[in-house]
Amino acid sequence: MTDNQVQQLQAAIDGSPLLSPLLERWHEIALPDAWLVAGAIAQTVWNHTFGLPLANGINDIDIVYFEANGLSEEAEADHAARIRTTFSDLPIWIDVKNEARVHLWYEAKFGYPIEPYTSTINAIATFPTTATAVGVRPHNGGLELCAPFGLSDLLGGVVRANKRQITREVYERKVDRWIKVWPELVVVSWE
Repeated sequence: MTDNQVQQLQAAIDGSPLLSPLLERWHEIALPDAWLVAGAIAQTVWNHTFGLPLANGINDIDIVYFEANGLSEEAEADHAARIRTTFSDLPIWIDVKNEARVHLWYEAKFGYPIEPYTSTINAIATFPTTATAVGVRPHNGGLELCAPFGLSDLLGGVVRANKRQITREVYERKVDRWIKVWPELVVVSWE
């Protein structure tokens, strides 16, 4: 990742009416190894790149954390409810997931088991596309960045499958939705 790429990402996030206020109050998240991740970041960047309103097409914001000693569904739901209440001034659904417990429900939802994640960064590296496998959080007046595939696809409007964990069907469903909202995206086929 170049400094210019990080600056481009920062500019898109700083202008976002959804992401910027969340990151400004990040200390209120108060969860271990927490990151703002995935679609809301990618979609904000795409909106910025394609000259669209920065909240265009964004259905939710994903926050992930890693708490190996809090694997109950109830604990995760309590954290999610607290964060939604804390940020109730933002006009969007905030989804909160403990990556330490994903392996407990993944097979029931997607039809095949996965190994337990070892950290939030480990989980981000399995996100469905290279452009959405990204996480940010405030750090020393800037952003700490987790982008295991770099930022080129994200900033270039390229959608490419990260085949570590997803199926072709999941990838194609995402692409079908995204291309309707952001028709300028360059989609790399599953093959």
